[in-house]
Amino acid sequence: MHPGVRVHVPTLALLGMFCRGCLSRAQSLPRRSFSTLHKRMSRWNSVETSSPLPSQEHPRVLITGGLGQLGVGLAQSLRKLYGQENVILSDIKKPPPHVFTSGPFVYADVLDYKNLREIIVNNRITWLIHYSALLSAVGEANVALARKINITGLHNVLDLALENCLRLFVPSTIGAFGPSSPRDPAPDLCIQRPRTIYGVSKVHGELMGEYLHHKYGLDFRCLRYPGVISVNSSPGGGTTDYAVQIFHDALSTGHHECYLRPDTRLPMMHISDCHRATVEFMQAPECQMSLRTYNIAAMSFTPEEVAQEIRKHLPHLKVTYNPDPVRQTIADSWPVRFDDTNARRDWGWAPDFGLEDLVSDMLHFIRNKRTSKGLPVS
Repeated sequence: MHPGVRVHVPTLALLGMFCRGCLSRAQSLPRRSFSTLHKRMSRWNSVETSSPLPSQEHPRVLITGGLGQLGVGLAQSLRKLYGQENVILSDIKKPPPHVFTSGPFVYADVLDYKNLREIIVNNRITWLIHYSALLSAVGEANVALARKINITGLHNVLDLALENCLRLFVPSTIGAFGPSSPRDPAPDLCIQRPRTIYGVSKVHGELMGEYLHHKYGLDFRCLRYPGVISVNSSPGGGTTDYAVQIFHDALSTGHHECYLRPDTRLPMMHISDCHRATVEFMQAPECQMSLRTYNIAAMSFTPEEVAQEIRKHLPHLKVTYNPDPVRQTIADSWPVRFDDTNARRDWGWAPDFGLEDLVSDMLHFIRNKRTSKGLPVS
Protein backbone atom coordinates (compact mmCIF):
# COMPACT_ATOMS: atom_id res chain seq x y z
CA MET A 1 0.00 0.00 0.00
CA HIS A 2 1.14 3.57 -0.60
CA PRO A 3 3.03 4.93 2.44
CA GLY A 4 0.57 7.79 2.75
CA VAL A 5 -2.48 5.53 3.06
CA ARG A 6 -3.28 3.31 6.02
CA VAL A 7 -6.21 0.91 6.21
CA HIS A 8 -6.84 -0.70 9.59
CA VAL A 9 -7.85 -4.34 9.93
CA PRO A 10 -11.49 -3.56 10.90
CA THR A 11 -11.75 -1.36 7.83
CA LEU A 12 -10.48 -4.17 5.63
CA ALA A 13 -13.02 -6.51 7.14
CA LEU A 14 -15.82 -4.06 6.36
CA LEU A 15 -14.51 -3.67 2.82
CA GLY A 16 -14.48 -7.43 2.49
CA MET A 17 -18.10 -7.66 3.65
CA PHE A 18 -19.03 -4.96 1.14
CA CYS A 19 -17.16 -6.80 -1.61
CA ARG A 20 -18.95 -10.05 -0.84
CA GLY A 21 -22.23 -8.14 -0.94
CA CYS A 22 -21.36 -6.77 -4.36
CA LEU A 23 -20.62 -10.27 -5.61
CA SER A 24 -23.90 -11.68 -4.40
CA ARG A 25 -26.00 -8.75 -5.60
CA ALA A 26 -24.36 -8.89 -9.02
CA GLN A 27 -26.12 -12.19 -9.64
CA SER A 28 -29.58 -10.73 -9.09
CA LEU A 29 -29.40 -7.04 -10.05
CA PRO A 30 -28.48 -5.39 -13.36
CA ARG A 31 -25.26 -3.40 -13.38
CA ARG A 32 -25.40 0.35 -13.33
CA SER A 33 -24.73 2.27 -16.50
CA PHE A 34 -21.62 4.41 -16.38
CA SER A 35 -20.87 7.94 -17.45
CA THR A 36 -18.59 8.81 -20.33
CA LEU A 37 -14.92 9.39 -19.64
CA HIS A 38 -13.55 12.71 -18.53
CA LYS A 39 -12.50 14.83 -21.50
CA ARG A 40 -8.97 15.32 -20.17
CA MET A 41 -8.07 11.67 -20.67
CA SER A 42 -7.00 11.80 -24.32
CA ARG A 43 -7.51 13.57 -27.58
CA TRP A 44 -9.55 10.55 -28.69
CA ASN A 45 -12.59 11.79 -26.79
CA SER A 46 -11.84 15.52 -26.80
CA VAL A 47 -14.73 16.22 -29.17
CA GLU A 48 -18.28 16.10 -27.86
CA THR A 49 -20.38 13.32 -29.38
CA SER A 50 -23.97 12.25 -29.13
CA SER A 51 -23.12 8.57 -28.60
CA PRO A 52 -25.49 6.68 -26.29
CA LEU A 53 -24.37 5.58 -22.84
CA PRO A 54 -22.66 2.18 -22.62
CA SER A 55 -24.77 -0.91 -22.26
CA GLN A 56 -25.65 -1.86 -18.71
CA GLU A 57 -23.96 -5.20 -19.30
CA HIS A 58 -20.59 -3.70 -20.17
CA PRO A 59 -17.74 -3.57 -17.64
CA ARG A 60 -15.50 -0.53 -17.32
CA VAL A 61 -11.92 -1.73 -17.71
CA LEU A 62 -8.58 -0.22 -16.68
CA ILE A 63 -5.36 -1.84 -17.94
CA THR A 64 -2.15 -0.94 -16.09
CA GLY A 65 1.21 -1.34 -17.84
CA GLY A 66 -0.78 -1.07 -21.03
CA LEU A 67 2.12 -0.27 -23.36
CA GLY A 68 3.90 -3.56 -22.69
CA GLN A 69 3.65 -6.67 -24.85
CA LEU A 70 0.05 -7.50 -23.97
CA GLY A 71 -1.89 -4.37 -23.08
CA VAL A 72 -2.61 -2.80 -26.47
CA GLY A 73 -3.81 -6.03 -28.05
CA LEU A 74 -6.00 -6.92 -25.09
CA ALA A 75 -7.51 -3.43 -25.16
CA GLN A 76 -8.40 -3.92 -28.82
CA SER A 77 -10.12 -7.22 -28.03
CA LEU A 78 -12.06 -5.76 -25.10
CA ARG A 79 -13.07 -2.64 -27.04
CA LYS A 80 -14.59 -4.78 -29.78
CA LEU A 81 -16.71 -6.47 -27.12
CA TYR A 82 -17.57 -3.58 -24.81
CA GLY A 83 -16.96 -0.37 -26.76
CA GLN A 84 -13.93 1.91 -27.02
CA GLU A 85 -15.02 4.25 -24.24
CA ASN A 86 -15.24 1.39 -21.73
CA VAL A 87 -11.60 0.25 -21.93
CA ILE A 88 -8.86 2.57 -20.66
CA LEU A 89 -5.19 1.91 -21.30
CA SER A 90 -2.65 3.33 -18.85
CA ASP A 91 1.12 3.47 -18.45
CA ILE A 92 3.91 5.78 -17.31
CA LYS A 93 5.27 6.11 -20.86
CA LYS A 94 4.13 8.28 -23.74
CA PRO A 95 1.89 6.23 -26.06
CA PRO A 96 2.63 6.08 -29.79
CA PRO A 97 0.18 8.05 -31.96
CA HIS A 98 -1.82 5.03 -33.13
CA VAL A 99 -2.44 3.97 -29.51
CA PHE A 100 -3.25 7.48 -28.32
CA THR A 101 -5.90 7.98 -30.99
CA SER A 102 -7.45 4.50 -30.83
CA GLY A 103 -9.16 4.87 -27.44
CA PRO A 104 -8.90 6.31 -23.91
CA PHE A 105 -5.39 6.53 -22.47
CA VAL A 106 -4.30 7.91 -19.08
CA TYR A 107 -1.03 8.29 -17.22
CA ALA A 108 -1.03 5.90 -14.26
CA ASP A 109 1.85 4.93 -12.00
CA VAL A 110 0.98 1.85 -9.93
CA LEU A 111 3.28 3.17 -7.19
CA ASP A 112 1.13 6.32 -6.88
CA TYR A 113 -1.78 5.03 -4.82
CA LYS A 114 -3.68 8.32 -4.75
CA ASN A 115 -3.51 8.88 -8.52
CA LEU A 116 -4.55 5.30 -9.25
CA ARG A 117 -7.44 5.61 -6.83
CA GLU A 118 -8.65 8.79 -8.53
CA ILE A 119 -8.60 7.09 -11.93
CA ILE A 120 -10.59 4.11 -10.64
CA VAL A 121 -13.16 6.22 -8.81
CA ASN A 122 -13.58 9.00 -11.39
CA ASN A 123 -13.98 6.53 -14.26
CA ARG A 124 -16.12 4.04 -12.35
CA ILE A 125 -13.84 1.13 -13.13
CA THR A 126 -15.27 -2.35 -12.55
CA TRP A 127 -12.54 -4.57 -14.07
CA LEU A 128 -8.83 -3.99 -13.46
CA ILE A 129 -6.21 -5.78 -15.60
CA HIS A 130 -2.85 -5.40 -13.86
CA TYR A 131 -0.03 -5.83 -16.39
CA SER A 132 2.58 -3.57 -14.74
CA ALA A 133 5.68 -5.65 -13.96
CA LEU A 134 9.39 -6.05 -14.64
CA LEU A 135 10.09 -9.32 -16.45
CA SER A 136 12.54 -12.07 -15.50
CA ALA A 137 15.92 -11.07 -16.94
CA VAL A 138 15.34 -7.34 -16.45
CA GLY A 139 14.22 -7.96 -12.88
CA GLU A 140 17.41 -9.86 -12.06
CA ALA A 141 19.42 -6.88 -13.29
CA ASN A 142 17.50 -4.51 -10.98
CA VAL A 143 16.06 -6.41 -8.04
CA ALA A 144 15.18 -3.32 -6.01
CA LEU A 145 13.11 -1.81 -8.82
CA ALA A 146 11.46 -5.16 -9.57
CA ARG A 147 10.50 -5.54 -5.90
CA LYS A 148 9.03 -2.05 -5.88
CA ILE A 149 6.99 -2.40 -9.09
CA ASN A 150 6.07 -6.08 -8.86
CA ILE A 151 5.22 -6.21 -5.15
CA THR A 152 4.51 -2.70 -3.86
CA GLY A 153 2.56 -1.87 -7.02
CA LEU A 154 0.62 -5.12 -6.67
CA HIS A 155 -0.38 -4.28 -3.08
CA ASN A 156 -1.71 -0.91 -4.20
CA VAL A 157 -3.81 -2.64 -6.83
CA LEU A 158 -5.07 -5.32 -4.42
CA ASP A 159 -6.12 -2.70 -1.86
CA LEU A 160 -7.91 -0.61 -4.48
CA ALA A 161 -9.65 -3.63 -5.98
CA LEU A 162 -10.94 -4.65 -2.56
CA GLU A 163 -11.97 -1.13 -1.64
CA ASN A 164 -13.86 -0.58 -4.90
CA CYS A 165 -15.24 -4.11 -5.37
CA LEU A 166 -13.39 -4.67 -8.66
CA ARG A 167 -12.92 -7.84 -10.66
CA LEU A 168 -9.11 -8.02 -10.65
CA PHE A 169 -6.91 -9.89 -13.10
CA VAL A 170 -3.20 -10.30 -12.34
CA PRO A 171 -1.20 -12.50 -14.72
CA SER A 172 1.29 -15.02 -13.41
CA THR A 173 3.90 -16.94 -15.37
CA ILE A 174 5.97 -20.07 -15.86
CA GLY A 175 8.49 -18.15 -13.76
CA ALA A 176 6.35 -18.80 -10.68
CA PHE A 177 7.76 -22.34 -10.63
CA GLY A 178 11.26 -23.33 -9.56
CA PRO A 179 13.72 -26.22 -9.88
CA SER A 180 11.93 -28.26 -7.20
CA SER A 181 8.57 -28.00 -9.02
CA PRO A 182 7.34 -30.79 -11.31
CA ARG A 183 8.47 -29.77 -14.80
CA ASP A 184 6.84 -32.14 -17.28
CA PRO A 185 4.07 -31.24 -16.82
CA ALA A 186 3.72 -28.61 -14.10
CA PRO A 187 0.27 -28.84 -12.46
CA ASP A 188 -1.76 -25.95 -11.10
CA LEU A 189 -1.03 -26.91 -7.49
CA CYS A 190 2.48 -28.01 -6.54
CA ILE A 191 5.68 -26.84 -4.83
CA GLN A 192 6.70 -23.38 -6.05
CA ARG A 193 10.16 -22.15 -5.14
CA PRO A 194 11.18 -19.72 -7.92
CA ARG A 195 14.72 -18.33 -7.99
CA THR A 196 14.07 -14.96 -9.62
CA ILE A 197 12.55 -11.84 -8.08
CA TYR A 198 10.04 -11.94 -10.95
CA GLY A 199 8.93 -15.44 -10.00
CA VAL A 200 8.89 -14.69 -6.28
CA SER A 201 6.71 -11.63 -6.87
CA LYS A 202 4.30 -13.66 -8.98
CA VAL A 203 3.91 -16.38 -6.35
CA HIS A 204 3.35 -13.62 -3.81
CA GLY A 205 0.63 -12.18 -6.05
CA GLU A 206 -1.07 -15.55 -6.50
CA LEU A 207 -1.18 -16.18 -2.76
CA MET A 208 -2.22 -12.67 -1.76
CA GLY A 209 -5.04 -12.67 -4.31
CA GLU A 210 -6.28 -16.05 -3.16
CA TYR A 211 -6.06 -14.98 0.48
CA LEU A 212 -8.07 -11.81 -0.12
CA HIS A 213 -10.64 -13.78 -2.10
CA HIS A 214 -11.21 -16.31 0.67
CA LYS A 215 -11.09 -13.81 3.53
CA TYR A 216 -12.87 -10.79 2.03
CA GLY A 217 -14.53 -11.98 -1.18
CA LEU A 218 -12.21 -10.21 -3.65
CA ASP A 219 -12.96 -11.38 -7.19
CA PHE A 220 -9.31 -12.18 -7.94
CA ARG A 221 -8.39 -14.02 -11.15
CA CYS A 222 -4.98 -15.15 -12.32
CA LEU A 223 -3.63 -17.08 -15.29
CA ARG A 224 -0.11 -18.45 -15.51
CA TYR A 225 1.01 -17.41 -18.97
CA PRO A 226 3.60 -19.40 -20.90
CA GLY A 227 6.03 -17.54 -23.17
CA VAL A 228 3.87 -15.24 -25.32
CA ILE A 229 4.81 -14.76 -28.99
CA SER A 230 3.65 -11.60 -30.75
CA VAL A 231 4.43 -9.86 -34.02
CA ASN A 232 3.44 -6.41 -32.74
CA SER A 233 5.79 -5.98 -29.80
CA SER A 234 9.54 -5.98 -29.30
CA PRO A 235 11.21 -8.35 -26.82
CA GLY A 236 10.92 -6.88 -23.33
CA GLY A 237 13.57 -8.64 -21.26
CA GLY A 238 11.92 -12.02 -20.78
CA THR A 239 13.68 -15.38 -20.93
CA THR A 240 11.35 -16.62 -23.70
CA ASP A 241 11.90 -13.56 -25.94
CA TYR A 242 14.17 -15.48 -28.33
CA ALA A 243 10.98 -17.02 -29.72
CA VAL A 244 9.93 -13.56 -30.93
CA GLN A 245 13.35 -12.32 -32.07
CA ILE A 246 14.10 -15.39 -34.19
CA PHE A 247 11.28 -14.53 -36.62
CA HIS A 248 12.50 -10.96 -37.09
CA ASP A 249 16.08 -12.16 -37.61
CA ALA A 250 14.99 -14.86 -40.05
CA LEU A 251 13.38 -12.27 -42.33
CA SER A 252 15.93 -9.46 -41.87
CA THR A 253 19.41 -11.05 -41.81
CA GLY A 254 18.76 -14.78 -42.10
CA HIS A 255 20.79 -15.35 -38.92
CA HIS A 256 19.73 -15.63 -35.28
CA GLU A 257 22.04 -15.97 -32.28
CA CYS A 258 20.10 -17.69 -29.52
CA TYR A 259 20.89 -17.09 -25.85
CA LEU A 260 19.51 -20.51 -24.83
CA ARG A 261 20.74 -24.02 -25.60
CA PRO A 262 19.11 -25.63 -28.65
CA ASP A 263 17.37 -28.29 -26.50
CA THR A 264 15.77 -25.86 -23.99
CA ARG A 265 12.09 -26.75 -24.03
CA LEU A 266 9.57 -24.20 -22.71
CA PRO A 267 5.79 -23.68 -22.90
CA MET A 268 4.77 -21.07 -25.51
CA MET A 269 1.58 -19.45 -26.81
CA HIS A 270 0.47 -17.24 -29.71
CA ILE A 271 -0.59 -13.84 -28.43
CA SER A 272 -4.09 -14.12 -29.89
CA ASP A 273 -4.65 -17.25 -27.80
CA CYS A 274 -3.31 -15.39 -24.76
CA HIS A 275 -5.75 -12.50 -25.27
CA ARG A 276 -8.67 -14.82 -25.88
CA ALA A 277 -7.88 -16.87 -22.76
CA THR A 278 -7.76 -13.70 -20.68
CA VAL A 279 -11.07 -12.40 -22.00
CA GLU A 280 -12.83 -15.76 -21.62
CA PHE A 281 -11.49 -16.15 -18.09
CA MET A 282 -12.65 -12.68 -17.09
CA GLN A 283 -16.10 -13.44 -18.51
CA ALA A 284 -16.40 -16.83 -16.79
CA PRO A 285 -18.99 -17.03 -13.99
CA GLU A 286 -17.44 -17.52 -10.58
CA CYS A 287 -19.49 -20.67 -10.06
CA GLN A 288 -17.44 -22.38 -12.80
CA MET A 289 -14.10 -21.67 -11.12
CA SER A 290 -12.58 -24.25 -8.79
CA LEU A 291 -9.33 -22.26 -8.56
CA ARG A 292 -8.23 -18.64 -8.57
CA THR A 293 -4.99 -19.31 -10.47
CA TYR A 294 -4.89 -21.53 -13.56
CA ASN A 295 -2.22 -22.75 -15.95
CA ILE A 296 -3.03 -22.23 -19.63
CA ALA A 297 -1.12 -24.08 -22.34
CA ALA A 298 -0.89 -24.23 -26.11
CA MET A 299 2.43 -25.75 -27.24
CA SER A 300 5.93 -26.51 -25.99
CA PHE A 301 9.07 -26.35 -28.13
CA THR A 302 12.84 -25.89 -28.16
CA PRO A 303 14.85 -23.27 -30.09
CA GLU A 304 15.97 -25.94 -32.53
CA GLU A 305 12.40 -27.13 -33.13
CA VAL A 306 11.11 -23.65 -33.94
CA ALA A 307 14.17 -23.07 -36.17
CA GLN A 308 13.42 -26.28 -38.09
CA GLU A 309 9.81 -25.20 -38.58
CA ILE A 310 10.94 -21.78 -39.85
CA ARG A 311 13.33 -23.48 -42.30
CA LYS A 312 10.31 -25.10 -43.99
CA HIS A 313 9.55 -21.54 -45.18
CA LEU A 314 13.07 -20.04 -45.14
CA PRO A 315 15.63 -22.82 -45.75
CA HIS A 316 18.58 -20.42 -45.51
CA LEU A 317 18.00 -19.58 -41.80
CA LYS A 318 21.17 -20.01 -39.76
CA VAL A 319 20.98 -20.29 -35.97
CA THR A 320 23.99 -20.18 -33.67
CA TYR A 321 23.85 -20.78 -29.94
CA ASN A 322 25.59 -18.66 -27.32
CA PRO A 323 23.83 -19.45 -24.03
CA ASP A 324 23.58 -16.56 -21.60
CA PRO A 325 24.26 -17.92 -18.09
CA VAL A 326 21.53 -15.84 -16.43
CA ARG A 327 18.73 -16.64 -18.88
CA GLN A 328 19.78 -20.28 -19.29
CA THR A 329 19.74 -20.80 -15.52
CA ILE A 330 16.29 -19.23 -15.36
CA ALA A 331 14.97 -21.39 -18.20
CA ASP A 332 16.38 -24.56 -16.64
CA SER A 333 14.33 -23.90 -13.50
CA TRP A 334 11.05 -23.49 -15.40
CA PRO A 335 8.49 -26.10 -16.51
CA VAL A 336 8.91 -27.96 -19.77
CA ARG A 337 5.12 -28.19 -20.18
CA PHE A 338 2.02 -26.89 -18.43
CA ASP A 339 -0.85 -29.07 -17.30
CA ASP A 340 -3.94 -26.95 -18.00
CA THR A 341 -6.55 -29.68 -17.43
CA ASN A 342 -8.42 -27.58 -14.87
CA ALA A 343 -8.77 -24.56 -17.18
CA ARG A 344 -10.07 -26.77 -19.97
CA ARG A 345 -12.57 -28.47 -17.66
CA ASP A 346 -13.76 -25.48 -15.60
CA TRP A 347 -14.24 -22.72 -18.16
CA GLY A 348 -13.62 -24.36 -21.54
CA TRP A 349 -10.10 -23.20 -22.40
CA ALA A 350 -8.68 -24.53 -25.70
CA PRO A 351 -5.91 -22.97 -27.86
CA ASP A 352 -6.22 -22.32 -31.59
CA PHE A 353 -2.51 -22.18 -32.51
CA GLY A 354 0.05 -24.99 -32.61
CA LEU A 355 3.69 -24.59 -33.67
CA GLU A 356 3.04 -24.93 -37.41
CA ASP A 357 0.25 -22.33 -37.38
CA LEU A 358 2.25 -20.00 -35.17
CA VAL A 359 5.28 -20.02 -37.47
CA SER A 360 3.20 -19.44 -40.60
CA ASP A 361 1.33 -16.57 -38.95
CA MET A 362 4.43 -14.85 -37.56
CA LEU A 363 6.36 -15.03 -40.84
CA HIS A 364 3.36 -13.79 -42.82
CA PHE A 365 2.79 -10.72 -40.67
CA ILE A 366 6.46 -9.78 -40.19
CA ARG A 367 7.06 -10.09 -43.93
CA ASN A 368 4.10 -7.83 -44.65
CA LYS A 369 5.23 -5.28 -42.05
CA ARG A 370 8.76 -5.12 -43.46
CA THR A 371 7.47 -4.85 -47.01
CA SER A 372 5.04 -2.06 -46.13
CA LYS A 373 7.92 -0.09 -44.55
CA GLY A 374 10.17 -0.62 -47.57
CA LEU A 375 12.56 -2.85 -45.63
CA PRO A 376 14.37 -5.75 -47.32
CA VAL A 377 13.16 -9.28 -46.68
CA SER A 378 15.77 -11.99 -46.41
